[in-house]
Amino acid sequence: MLRSRIKSSDGNKETIARYTSNNPIFVCVTSYTETSKIPGITIAGADSELIAFTPAADAEFLCYGRCKSITGVPATPDGIPTPALITRSALMKSQIPNLIVDAGSKIKPLVPAISFGIRHGKNIMKERAMARADAERGFEYGKILGIQLGMVSDMIVVGETIPGGTTTALAVLTAFGIDAKYKVSSSMPNNPHTLKNKVVSIALDRLKDVSRLCRDPIDCVSRIGDPMIPSVAGIASGAMSKGVKVILAGGTQMTAVLCLLKALKVSLEKICIGTTSYIEDDKSSDIHYLTKSICSSVPILSINLNLQSSDKEGLKKYNTGIAKEGVGAGGAAIAATLKSVKSHDSTSLLHSIEKEYENTIEKQKKHAKIS
Repeated sequence: MLRSRIKSSDGNKETIARYTSNNPIFVCVTSYTETSKIPGITIAGADSELIAFTPAADAEFLCYGRCKSITGVPATPDGIPTPALITRSALMKSQIPNLIVDAGSKIKPLVPAISFGIRHGKNIMKERAMARADAERGFEYGKILGIQLGMVSDMIVVGETIPGGTTTALAVLTAFGIDAKYKVSSSMPNNPHTLKNKVVSIALDRLKDVSRLCRDPIDCVSRIGDPMIPSVAGIASGAMSKGVKVILAGGTQMTAVLCLLKALKVSLEKICIGTTSYIEDDKSSDIHYLTKSICSSVPILSINLNLQSSDKEGLKKYNTGIAKEGVGAGGAAIAATLKSVKSHDSTSLLHSIEKEYENTIEKQKKHAKIS
């Protein structure tokens, strides 16, 4: 049964069933932090010059099955395609509408998008992440959008694309007193914990009185976070205020969103984290510890995408610890699978992902060889 590929951290099948929806909406928040420019922090992009283009390219791929801002497809240096491929396949399979939100992108995505009108984040090792006004606007605009979406759907799935986001997440979690060292994930098989810890240590040293700053959560995030965190928190807060369920679709970055929501005293009764089994099984990070440290009642749903069974080499490599998650892939796949189960759709999600891989990645490679 398709649902058997989904696990809940509390081991309760009723928790999984609670996030079944006939009309979910997927929101992808594109953002950028100059922290991603620190050598060795991320491989989100074929080279360092393309990192800033990754969020825009992800959004474009999600909408078109191809990119406009760059040639080809956003990929790791050895050619592993963006998780947006998984997200796109899942959404198309179950006819889940998606919405792009530009919340601090450096390169604006060439797609129809809602803009929060905020600037991209700075390198937290060198300076303040963003103006407090931008963090406030991200949360406020997010909340307004979440309220509106909550009027037309019973579940909002929120994903993100922001290179270097696990490092800024580590900074936020640490500032709020969570023991997050060596626990945030990475798109790389060898998680650069030492480098991340160094960056965060320098950023926090600059703040001096961290405990005082944390009494003003938005201000704290504006100093050492990134624009995605308050924006996604705002969307989740607004949706839940309308009684709507929320899946934070992503890896350990989403625990920073959860941390901000708790600090702002937002009820976490209707929220969960939705991710891939690659994040849950990752020995170099610990999403369960982070989530429980923030709120023990928030469940984590994870899905086994079974990509190791694929005959596509680019998909198989996900099983080696590369990429793992991104662009809301896990949460989108969970929402799509639960919706498909309810409508008795027996089509394999893996089959849908492979077909999308053929129609996009393989076709583009073929055209590139011909030209």
